[in-house]
Amino acid sequence: MVDEVMAELAGLEDPKTRAVNEKHGDDHGVNLGELRALAKRLKAHQELACRLWATGDTAARLLAILICRPKAFERDELDVMMREARFPKVHDWLLNYVVKKSPHSEELRLTWFADPDPVVASAGWSLTTERVAKNPASLDLAGLLDVIEREMRDAPDRLQWAMNHCLAQIGIEHAEYRARALAIGERLEVLKDYPTAPGCTSPFAPLWITEMVRRRHDE
Repeated sequence: MVDEVMAELAGLEDPKTRAVNEKHGDDHGVNLGELRALAKRLKAHQELACRLWATGDTAARLLAILICRPKAFERDELDVMMREARFPKVHDWLLNYVVKKSPHSEELRLTWFADPDPVVASAGWSLTTERVAKNPASLDLAGLLDVIEREMRDAPDRLQWAMNHCLAQIGIEHAEYRARALAIGERLEVLKDYPTAPGCTSPFAPLWITEMVRRRHDE
């Protein structure tokens, strides 16, 4: 069945889609809407998902994420998969569609948070950001701000982005740390000049925090 699915994925390959994806660091040419339609047709299939992941093909791995059963993976399996997920879309989908639904997510967050691989560490920071927003109990928010203040400016891009998101989330969700979060963002100037489309919120933390707080007050 793997061969049949791989043949179908090859048939969905589109050079224009690949060109667009490659601009964002990805290496597949399958339209994501068509990929989701294929996943819907295949339905949940853990064994097939594992075999598709093992091919190493990006489109196959995205499809695997869509048809897998997140809670079926052991902690060590997810750790290996995250370390293999080098392309942005695979990394993001694995984190959001699988790891966040896993009973091992908190253990993995702690494992990945300070990992020497910045891509893996970015996953740990993303999981931490979710806890900042949804379940901050027992998190050392002041300590997180210390690390962000010390390391974010010089962090590799993907890790820097994840740390910046955490900084903004602390400032948005926790009024007692808002002034410090704003000050850190202003001083470090990370993503200050990031191009932002009209009507969209800038990822520059001080602007992001201010805008989100304003919206909540206006509701």
